[in-house]
Amino acid sequence: MARRKAPPDLYEFERTVYAMNSFTWICGADEAGRGPLAGPVFAAAVILPRDFAIEGLNDSKKLSEKKRESLYGLITKEAVAYQICSVSEKEIDRLNILAASMLAIKKAVEGLSVRPDAAYIDGNRAPELEGIPAIPVVKGDAASASIAAASILAKVARDHYMLELDRQYPQYGFARHKGYPTKDHYERIGQYGISPVHRISFLKNLDDHLKG
Repeated sequence: MARRKAPPDLYEFERTVYAMNSFTWICGADEAGRGPLAGPVFAAAVILPRDFAIEGLNDSKKLSEKKRESLYGLITKEAVAYQICSVSEKEIDRLNILAASMLAIKKAVEGLSVRPDAAYIDGNRAPELEGIPAIPVVKGDAASASIAAASILAKVARDHYMLELDRQYPQYGFARHKGYPTKDHYERIGQYGISPVHRISFLKNLDDHLKG
């Protein structure tokens, strides 16, 4: 268990919020998978113990896959509560990716086994939550320990899901690119067609990409 002193700039957010409010618990929430051409968008919500530090915790995008996997285990073990939810590619096509991302975050926060007094959401938008104030935090995954923890859970959970899709649809290379719009991914779509797990709304300009 890693309870060493963490970088002050990441944990200062939680200390300040607790010091300025009569909150018992706050949660951080973030999503992963807004940009890919295939698969769901995932979101996670995390309540960390107060005055708690996990060594090496950071925005998931700044961490190696190995480090994210290690931190995923620590976070899920030590969190007061956490919830990971997803919204499918079919719902993304129906709603649009922003609305689907907000829905995933809403499901994650409202699904926590411990009700937070407030939810801090990475980005400049936040969903309407049932009885819980939702506060957007721009670049929150680099400023708040709770949001950073949520970013790791969402990213790792989605990556694991894409490995499952790779086993179902090995011709698309999901294990390598995780559904993101790489040159290799577009070439595989051109060769094998659109799969049942692709986001149709993201492939409207497919011919242009294939020609390019």
